[in-house]
Amino acid sequence: MASPKDTQVLEQLNDVMAQSASDDERQALALKTRIEASLNAYRRPEGKSQNNGEEYQYRNDDGQRTYIANFTKGLQHNEFGEVIPEQYETLLHAVETRDSQAFKEIPRFGGRPLVNPQAGLAFSLQGPDGHAVKTRSKGGHPISIRPAPRIDTPEVSAEMAELYWMALLRDTNFTEFERSALAKKAAESLSKFSDFRGPKDHGNVTPRNLFRGFTQGDIRGPYISQFLVKGNTSSEDDTGKDGKIKYGSLTIDLRQRTVEAGSDWMMSDFKYWLAVQNGNDTKEKDKFDEEARRFIRNPRDLANYVHFDQLHQAYFNACLFLLSERYLEFVPLRDKPLTLDQRSPEGEGFEFPFTDGNPYKGLDNQEGFGTFGAPHILSLVSEVSTRALKAVWYEKWFVHRRLRPEEFGGRIHVHLDDDNDVRYPIDSEIIESLTHGHLSHHFGPNADADKRFENYLLPQVFPEGSPMHPAYGAGHATVAGACVTVLKAWFDEGQVIQNPLVPTEDGTELTEYQGSDKLTVGGELNKLAANISLGRNMAGVHWRSDHDESLLLGEAVAINLMQEQFLTFNEKRSDGSPPFFELTKFDGHRIKIDAEGVTEL
Repeated sequence: MASPKDTQVLEQLNDVMAQSASDDERQALALKTRIEASLNAYRRPEGKSQNNGEEYQYRNDDGQRTYIANFTKGLQHNEFGEVIPEQYETLLHAVETRDSQAFKEIPRFGGRPLVNPQAGLAFSLQGPDGHAVKTRSKGGHPISIRPAPRIDTPEVSAEMAELYWMALLRDTNFTEFERSALAKKAAESLSKFSDFRGPKDHGNVTPRNLFRGFTQGDIRGPYISQFLVKGNTSSEDDTGKDGKIKYGSLTIDLRQRTVEAGSDWMMSDFKYWLAVQNGNDTKEKDKFDEEARRFIRNPRDLANYVHFDQLHQAYFNACLFLLSERYLEFVPLRDKPLTLDQRSPEGEGFEFPFTDGNPYKGLDNQEGFGTFGAPHILSLVSEVSTRALKAVWYEKWFVHRRLRPEEFGGRIHVHLDDDNDVRYPIDSEIIESLTHGHLSHHFGPNADADKRFENYLLPQVFPEGSPMHPAYGAGHATVAGACVTVLKAWFDEGQVIQNPLVPTEDGTELTEYQGSDKLTVGGELNKLAANISLGRNMAGVHWRSDHDESLLLGEAVAINLMQEQFLTFNEKRSDGSPPFFELTKFDGHRIKIDAEGVTEL
């Protein structure tokens, strides 16, 4: 039964439709389509978000809120790195009133400004509203992303331990993890945490699944996705080993300018850490490796990639690769365009076909372009990124305001410093590991295995540490979830990627992957999303839960955006049925998207 609010909206829309009845037919159809899309969005279950209560609950002896578990970077802090409460409360006033003038009055103590908090208040005219994205139901209620884990829980202990181990293994090549004694120690350590939520094999973290994402594609094959290393084939003898992808008449070399091994920041000097929390601008101090450009071979290389990337560029590159990669039995370019049926190994042409729901599949007198063709999918990868960012910026600034891992490293350092009596409500598991467990050999004044880190600060790859916005959700991860969802909808997920490659030890070249795993388009796209998202964790700026939840948020944005687009198309498939997309979600369920809605298969 419609609510009074729903009835009022429908009556208003009916009035508008009645007034447009005498208008030009095309104009009336355009209005009808916009209204139908708006009604679809309006009727979707509204995902709700709730924070974890730390902002209100943590108080000092005088009953004043301390905000010790919130993002406070760029505001003024005391000598222990705790924000001056009045400064943070100006931020709270702005997000609670949503007044543009109030945002202008937030103090800027150092040189770095806050990043775009008002983006979380922007509306989108296609796809879901950023304040109402439903990823799933919990307890019978639709939710967007769950409350961020609290610093007094074992989950945060496990997440922080993983970040310390990521820092220790930054210069170990991914291809060496299964032979690395340090990677083995990291896996043993993380297996002991009671609430570690990364992938496990029979209940244990192993060097093979260490630091990987949560889908089956993440676990299969090399750590780095083929879409970050493999180039297009361009001749009969070429298997993409040059690492270059076609960009029209240009090429993109997937080798990057990376940073030197061991170039960590905020690892030894609490004064430097405190200055960064106060907003001091320490960017552009990166120590670049000038010897050669290299493919991504280790956590430091991956962290450096996501330091300088445009958020959707890895997926745009992947799309270019999928659109232009010819079948390995090389077929020279022809004057006559190839149909979609020929874009498959069974015929001549391209290796990666579009999915069966594409209306131009089976037609030989037309092909897709502005709709259901290359320009459409390339623009959609970019378009969905902005929708995803609006949704996650709302979560960051207006719901959770979660502290960054570097901030929590400062809390741990102060908590364990015997020269003061400051103590925080930090879960005991991470404290135990740092003082008596595996991590105690690498961090703190009594470290005996690694003398680089003689305190408990979390080493950062970026000289400036985290960006100037809260941790949860993650921008890179939300965009990753959105973009790969679009790509999985367009391209056949089950198609096998031939001749997979991995970087050589020094990363200057590629060599054949020696494993027996079959790597598919869908699996490698999921892995690409995890690589980019977890690369931010390897830099020290995000948590595992930021990754897990934000991928789902981006996925939901993309699904709803694509569903609304189906309302705008004229095409039918060759058999007269409507076009559709099918894809496998991150949780393994398959869905169908068409003009009627989203259906689980």
